[in-house]
Parts: sequence; structure tokens; C-alpha cells
Amino acid sequence: MTALVQLGLLVAVGVAAVDQISKHALMALLHGRSSIEVIPGFFDLVMVWNRGVSFGLLAGDGDGALPPWVLSAVAVAISIALFLWLWRVTLRWTAVAIGLVIGGAVGNVIDRALWGAVFDFADFHVGGWHWPAFNVADAAIVLGVAALLVESVFRPQEGRRRDG
Repeated sequence: MTALVQLGLLVAVGVAAVDQISKHALMALLHGRSSIEVIPGFFDLVMVWNRGVSFGLLAGDGDGALPPWVLSAVAVAISIALFLWLWRVTLRWTAVAIGLVIGGAVGNVIDRALWGAVFDFADFHVGGWHWPAFNVADAAIVLGVAALLVESVFRPQEGRRRDG
């Protein structure tokens, strides 16, 4: 196992662990409350059960929601594909990005296995604009995908002919 594979897996395990620790701690803190105002008019801690994917996408409407096992199966399949990609990476940036996505996916799969839904708690809002509640796993997935997109746009392609 290469150092980059180890780095990616370490990031994944770290993200999943921080995600689960934060969720259990905030569940205990929020027990019996719908929210805690942290920064008035900007940030609250909330207890939201997300039956969809990140930020509530594909949650459906009650009975229209996809079953937790379907979303978990998709997340596991994506994680396996990312794990296979991780074995071929040559850049630290890519290994970390893949680790962020895998760790986030695993964190949310654990929630679905335990509770049938994902626990979201970070609620940002400004005036009338309100971002969907999310968690550490969701943030890691977004950061990891963004890093992979940045790399795909800005990384020089080996062997690309340079005319000029």
C-alpha cells in the first residue's frame, strides 16, 4: 500500500470518525430541543433527519423518499469506485480529496444503518436566504468533490502537446 493510499484512507477514517462523534454529541446536546441559536440571524444547531442525499436532495415527500438501503448502496458503490481510484493516484491533493468523499459517504451510510436517515445539524441562514441543514460528512463530500474538480481543471495534462 503506497503512502498516498494510506493518506487517503487515513483522511476517510478521520472524516467518518469526526462526523459520527459530532453527530452523537450534538444529538445529546439537542435532545428535546428543535434548535439552539449559536450566532443570531446566521447559524443555528438543529435536529433534522434527512432521508435524501446531501442537503436533502432526492428526499422525496414522505412516502416518495428513496429507501435508506438504496441510498446506502449507491454510496457504497461510489466509495468502492473511489477506493479503486485511490490506488492509482499520484498526487497528495487527489488522495486527500478522495479520502474526504469516501469518509463523508461512510459517515452518512452509518447514519442510515443506525437510524434510517442522516442526522443534519448545521443550519446557516442570512435574511430570507436559508441553506439546507448539513453535517460534517456532507461538508467533507462537497470539499472533496470541489478539490477533484479544481484538480481536473488546473492540473496540467501529461503528454499534452503545447503549441505556441
